[in-house]
Amino acid sequence: MDQPPSRPTWSRQIEFTLAGIGCAVGLGNVWRFPYLCYRSGGGAFLVPYLLMLVVLGIPLLYMELTVGQYTRRGPVHALTSVCPLLKGVGMASVAIAFIMCTYYNIVITWALYYLFSSFQDPLPWQNCNNTWNTANCTVYATNSSYTSTASQEFFRYRMLEQTSGVDVAGTLRWELFLILILSWVVIYFCIFKGVKSTGKVVYFTALFPYIILIALLINNVQLPGAVDGIKFFIVPEWDKLLLVEVWVNAAAQIFNSIGIGFGSLLAMSSYNAFNNNVLKDTLTISIINSLTSILAGFVIFSAFGYMSHLQGLHIKDLAVDGPGLVFVVYPQAFSTMPVAQAWAVLFFFMLLCLGLDSEFAMVEVMVTSLMDEFYHPLMRIFKRKELFVLAVCGVAFTFGIPCVMQVGIYVFQLMDHYTAIVSIMFLAFFEVIATCWCYGVKRLSDNLEEMTGKRANIFFRVCWLIIAPALITVLLIFSIIQFKPARYEDYVFPPWAQGVGWVIALASIIWIPLGAVHTLWVLPGSLMEKLKLSITPYALNERSNDKKGGTDTLPVVSVISSDWTSASSIHPPEKPVQTHL
Repeated sequence: MDQPPSRPTWSRQIEFTLAGIGCAVGLGNVWRFPYLCYRSGGGAFLVPYLLMLVVLGIPLLYMELTVGQYTRRGPVHALTSVCPLLKGVGMASVAIAFIMCTYYNIVITWALYYLFSSFQDPLPWQNCNNTWNTANCTVYATNSSYTSTASQEFFRYRMLEQTSGVDVAGTLRWELFLILILSWVVIYFCIFKGVKSTGKVVYFTALFPYIILIALLINNVQLPGAVDGIKFFIVPEWDKLLLVEVWVNAAAQIFNSIGIGFGSLLAMSSYNAFNNNVLKDTLTISIINSLTSILAGFVIFSAFGYMSHLQGLHIKDLAVDGPGLVFVVYPQAFSTMPVAQAWAVLFFFMLLCLGLDSEFAMVEVMVTSLMDEFYHPLMRIFKRKELFVLAVCGVAFTFGIPCVMQVGIYVFQLMDHYTAIVSIMFLAFFEVIATCWCYGVKRLSDNLEEMTGKRANIFFRVCWLIIAPALITVLLIFSIIQFKPARYEDYVFPPWAQGVGWVIALASIIWIPLGAVHTLWVLPGSLMEKLKLSITPYALNERSNDKKGGTDTLPVVSVISSDWTSASSIHPPEKPVQTHL
């Protein structure tokens, strides 16, 4: 049987750095981060956010990039080689990437819809004289709960045509359906050649948003009331720091924004040159990601201050919930600015670029992992990798169709709540246990030294061994104890919908225990021997035997099949990977 082709690498290392920045910097930076700041009392959120960045975000990203670059495999095989017992963590990463890419692309679809609508004069959300507006429509928000703004009604009744609840499905929104097809076509042609095509696209999609953010900030700070919005963003309400929810949300935002636990950057780093400077990429990606969130915060909150000034409301009273931040409040701000259409076009095109980068990475996780495990069967079926990528995009598109029905906003909110908050904390916990404790900090440092000539310093070793596992454990416990069911604005999902949400969460989490059971089932020996073998790290290719000129063949657990095979049966990376047993 023919061997799969040698693993491609980025044409230039800057392409991985830009792709990593594009993967980390996404819609969450201009949507979820400002929303969590708004809900957590502004500046109070920045304190735990920056602390989590230092002790969780940067060390764990360093860990993931090291594992991906060293093993030169996607998350499934990489985690299997690190700790066979917890190989399900890699499978869970693929599952969560698939779930997220199905509904994350809906936000890209919305951004495209708004982008096309932004060419109209006047902007369709600028007044209440449209067929979809109700008698309760107002141009600006008021304190009354019986009125809604023109911007809110465009989002609800024109674009979404949303129903009264999740139990009323409604019909398919054909405009959104066609735009969803368009968005997947764009994504496919950006990634169908793998890193060779993605590496070229990211030069634009990763850099262009910064031009728009800076332009928006320069414009916004000149608006009346902008200073009040910025003060709300940077001045903490210290009593909010006593709320565990704020700390859990800060950690979840770090995981979501950087991509810890999703396997995206781990998969992308597997295409790096073996001796690439991992620490440099880690610091570049994580710091630029957080600076982008803070920059976006200044942009968004300066607009909040402007809207607060126009409407005579306190910033806390602005109607902000979920995706309404960038699709309701900010478009409303545009409608009062000079050259409103131009700013709207630039803003929504920026959202498109941000969303595409993150979507690339999530699709790449699935493609890389499936190609690593099923290369020969897939090539027999699809003949070419491009056709397999097309099939992956087609399946993800199909699962996203419920989100472009009239009930779509509720489906979207339910999936986002149980995936982005619930699942990711479990994945991060078990990934840290597998890598930092089962594989071990010493082995991880040895791997770094082999690749770069330098071991991890004492700060990273302490974070990996003690701080990160302890902190994630505490956050996981409190997130379970203080869990809040999903809701959208004032609508609370019924119990059956919450049950569906837990099924969505379990669709990724369940792979962790299933992987553990499968490993113990196929390993030879008694239960104690099985347990010992299951937490013994095996590399994809063992240490070269200098004396005999051959390789050791210590056994590894096949990821999917029940075969107990040797390391030589798994296609090795071009650079020998040491076991360090």
